[in-house]
Parts: sequence; C-alpha cells; structure tokens
Amino acid sequence: MPLLSSIAVIGGGYVGLTTAACFAHLGHDVVCGDNDAEKVRSLSKGEVPVLEEGLPDLVAQGLASRRLRFVLGAAAAASTAEFVFLCVPTPQGANGAADLSIVEDVAREIAPVLHAGSVVVNKSTVPIGSTQLVERLLTEAGAMPGTIGVASNPEFLREGSAVRDFLEPHRVVIGCQETEVAVRVSELYRDLRAPILVTDAASAEMIKYASNAFLATKISFINAIANLCESVHADVREVALGMGYDPRIGFEFLHAGPGYGGSCFPKDVQALLYTADSVDYDFELLRSVHDVNQRQHDRIVAKIAAAAGDTLEGATIAVWGLTFKANTDDLRDSPALAIARRLLEGGARVRAYDPAAGERAAQIVAGLDVVADPYDACVDADVLTVLTEWDELRWLDFERVGGQMRTRHIVDARNLLDPAAMRQKSFVYDGVGR
Repeated sequence: MPLLSSIAVIGGGYVGLTTAACFAHLGHDVVCGDNDAEKVRSLSKGEVPVLEEGLPDLVAQGLASRRLRFVLGAAAAASTAEFVFLCVPTPQGANGAADLSIVEDVAREIAPVLHAGSVVVNKSTVPIGSTQLVERLLTEAGAMPGTIGVASNPEFLREGSAVRDFLEPHRVVIGCQETEVAVRVSELYRDLRAPILVTDAASAEMIKYASNAFLATKISFINAIANLCESVHADVREVALGMGYDPRIGFEFLHAGPGYGGSCFPKDVQALLYTADSVDYDFELLRSVHDVNQRQHDRIVAKIAAAAGDTLEGATIAVWGLTFKANTDDLRDSPALAIARRLLEGGARVRAYDPAAGERAAQIVAGLDVVADPYDACVDADVLTVLTEWDELRWLDFERVGGQMRTRHIVDARNLLDPAAMRQKSFVYDGVGR
C-alpha cells in the first residue's frame, strides 16, 4: 500500500481533469488548479465539460470525499503539494514546433511557492529536453536550487477510454535523472500494478512522441493499403483481419478511414518532424505518414463528388459524424470537419448530424447546416457520407433514410455499415478499400 500524497494538478483540461480525478480515486489528496475562473466554478459543482465515460462519476466521488478540490491559479494549487503535475496545453506553433509558452508561464508561477522536497512532474506532451527547461525555469523564478525534483511522466490516454487507460495502463513511464525522485513518483502508481519503466528524461519524452507517431503510421499505412485494395479488388477489412492475428502487428489502428485527427496525432507528428529537422535528420518515413493522411481527405472528397455526379456544385450532401472519432465530443483536427469544409468550398450544401458536438461544429465551420436528427440530415440528399463511426448509426431505419434521399448513394468513410445489407436496400455503396 503506497503512502498517500498531496498532489497538485495544473490544468483542468482533458488530461489534467482525468489525472486529478483518478489520483483522488486512488486515495491521494488532489488540488486541481486552472486559470479559467468559470471552469473552476463549474468543476467545483461536479460539472464535467468533456464527454468521457466514467469521468463525471470519479469527479463527483472525489468532491464528495473531499479528496478532490478545484482552485483558481497554479500557485494556489501547488503551494501545499508534494507533487505538482503539469497538464497544460502545448499547441502546435506556426513552424510545427510545440508551443511551450504555457508550460513556461506555469513553471514561473509555481516556483516561488514550492517547498523543499517537492517534485514537479511534466505530464504535458513536450519536446525532448523540456524537463531540463522546466528545471532551469524553476530555479530562475525563485525555487531553491537542488531542492526541487523534476521528472517526465507522459500520458497515454485515449479519448473515450481515458479513465480506464489511467487506472489500467499498459505501462507507466517515468523519466528522471535522480533515482530517489523516480521512486517517489512511481509510488503514486503502485496500486495500478502496471509495468513501470524508469529512464532518463529525454527518453521518456521521446517515448511519448514515438508512440503516437507509430500509431499514426499504422493508420496511414492501412489507408494506403485500402486505396490499393480498391484498385486490385481486395477488401481491406479482410486484409486487416488477416494482418491483425499476427501478434507482431495486432488489430488496433488498422481501421481504414478518412485519416487520423484529434488533439494528439497531428500535432505530435509535426512536432517530431520539427525535432528531426532541428538536428538535420530527414525523417522521410514520418513525412510520408503526414502526406498520406492529408491526401486521404482528398480521396474521400473525390468519392463524394463522384457519387454526386462528378460535381459538388449544387449537390446536397448529408454528413453523419463530425467529431474526430466516436465516443468523444472533441472536434480538434477532425478529418470530418476538414472534409465538410472541402465539400462547402466545392459548392455543395452540407447538412450534418453529430450526437455530441453538432452545435459547436456549426460555430467552427461557416455554412455548415447542423440538424438534431440523423434522418433530417438526409432530406433531399444526393449523397450520404459517414465521417465518424458512431455506433448508433448502424441501427437506423435505412428504408426511411433512403426514402428521404434524392438518390441512394452512400460514401462510408469509416466502413461502419455492411455493404451487402446496404445494396440489398438499393443503395449504391462506396466504402474505403472495400
């Protein structure tokens, strides 16, 4: 049984909130600090702003047990903490590099209030060398030299299963030069009974980027195979199944579709490419991963245009799904939004449905007509395209869907629907690599 600790989590966003709620669930005393006063008030009332299974319950439990509190500001959270986890955004800058300005600002804010023996843990996705940067900034901003430990502890949370990923991790990675500090951080995770890898900080930071880049590579690879399957009359679903039974390959991330998106893969691929360029290494493989992903958008748009009669001008396109994947309300770098924009730019009218983020999508994409019902999206549509793999879409009344459409054309960019069943209902069906 590990000793229970006082933990500050800086950042009440997706990663920070999950981290804070899960540590409180493990019995630690957690204070989560954020610079958004309205968010702090909402979270203090148990109002969770993101769609994530199990997270509202954990937040409610933490508040009820008083093991979880929310405060305004990083310094207020860190002032009494033994461990301070930095879970703040590191958005992609104009040159592709990760923007560390928020990490730097937080390090300067908390430095004067840290007490001897505190450990600052960088959980944000940061470039290689950032642990040393944080250590230097803490000292420059007033932390007593040699008394504050600094470590890297990258997160591997998937949206839609973040709570399970935290509490049942495949591994915990801790990067630190000081063995004593690494051991103390590892004690926080002992109850999870997961493999713990202790390494140097640079390697820990690289593990995060390399993991995401490899998963992005799997997605671009299977999309390229899918495109080839279409030319040789093979079915990518069968190909992926045959590949996945090989334990060296596995089934995950072998789902052909419109390309990867979300808050991590696009920016992490770009950040790793920037790192490679900064040391004069031509990471040609990863550059191709990015290029294949971008071209996949073109391919889906071309399929939709072909189904609409070889032109988007004046066509009405029904879109099902706008988030970057199912079971989340995250629209960041969503391939569905990128494709919807392209359809609008081509002169089409786009009527879209999404069960979690439709209203916000309408505010992001000018001209997008968002409706509250998937059937309403199909009224007088020339083409129906599935852009997010929401499971509820499988079980709709497709006779009703077809009856509302002008022509029964489906472009299934997620291979969600059964081609044979759709064709039996007189739809012209086009999937990805099928």
